[in-house]
Amino acid sequence: MSAPLRESMEAFLPRTQVAARTNMLPQAVHRLLVIQIPCLNEAATLPVTLAALPRHVEGFSRVVWLVIDDGSSDGTAEVARAHGVDHVVRLDQNRGLARAFITGLEQALLLGADVIVNTDADNQYNADDIPALVRPILEGRAQIVIGERPISSIESFSPTKKLLQRLGTRTVQLFSGTRIGDAPSGFRAIHRDAALVLNVFTNYTYTLETIIQAGRRGIPIVSVPVRVNGVTRPSRLISSIPRYVYRSVLTIIRVFVIYKPMRFFLLLAVLVGTPAMFFIFRFLFFYMAGEGQGHVQSLVLSTGLLAAAASLAMAGIVADLLATNRVMLEDLRRRQLLAEIRDVARGSAGDR
Repeated sequence: MSAPLRESMEAFLPRTQVAARTNMLPQAVHRLLVIQIPCLNEAATLPVTLAALPRHVEGFSRVVWLVIDDGSSDGTAEVARAHGVDHVVRLDQNRGLARAFITGLEQALLLGADVIVNTDADNQYNADDIPALVRPILEGRAQIVIGERPISSIESFSPTKKLLQRLGTRTVQLFSGTRIGDAPSGFRAIHRDAALVLNVFTNYTYTLETIIQAGRRGIPIVSVPVRVNGVTRPSRLISSIPRYVYRSVLTIIRVFVIYKPMRFFLLLAVLVGTPAMFFIFRFLFFYMAGEGQGHVQSLVLSTGLLAAAASLAMAGIVADLLATNRVMLEDLRRRQLLAEIRDVARGSAGDR
């Protein structure tokens, strides 16, 4: 294809589609960095967090602050505006951290973001590390960058919490095929192309699910060391260790079912069917020895287990078909979001 023809075709493509094909960001003079902060009743800690955020980051022409108020009742939105936040999105009620995170990504894309940095409102993460966080994206080495905290040296983390952090990270590495060193970290930078395709199916947290999604989708993802600040308030996400473990395990299993349904259900079918085959062979052994009459219960049990295994295998086939439909729906969502981005861009150009 000739260069003039290629350029004329790209003129009709959304900016994000062109960038996805070339894996390159526009020149620094046109780059926009959006720093988003999901908030729930953070009026007390938000001013400290905002005071540390940068207004200029090397490699970007503009830095914009975005707060997503997840149904706060303490005036978080008003505090955000009073402290210079450029855009505040207020949800009508508490939707959960994951939904606030995705809402922020969508709003940042509508603002024209090239890169989105997500951080917490409790000032846990050191904002001075934002340039290091976005550097792998600017260099074209990754589309998602996770800030890796020094877990072993964080004094506010109990030994149990440190152990759970390591176990959770290892589990996510196994399921996602990535080498992220701090999976629960919420300090992360996201290229606009990755933000277009990320979805969250739970309301609890986005941290584990988005990494597994990235790994399964083949999105380049890396981690970089970051620093943390002193504790300003107790964690709301890990208010109870058993509850946190329970919900994290459910999230991982649910994502695995969504992205690998056939493998998940066939694995369960094998686990159920293997004992069935054992009991069948056990019955046949005693039957051939002339003692089959006293072991009919083995045959009955194996029949029930085989029926359950067959049902699980059929469930895997149905789930796999539904997964295909989900992929189509995700593509429709991406196209709709791209259309909204184009409309907003055209409206802004018309206003100028």
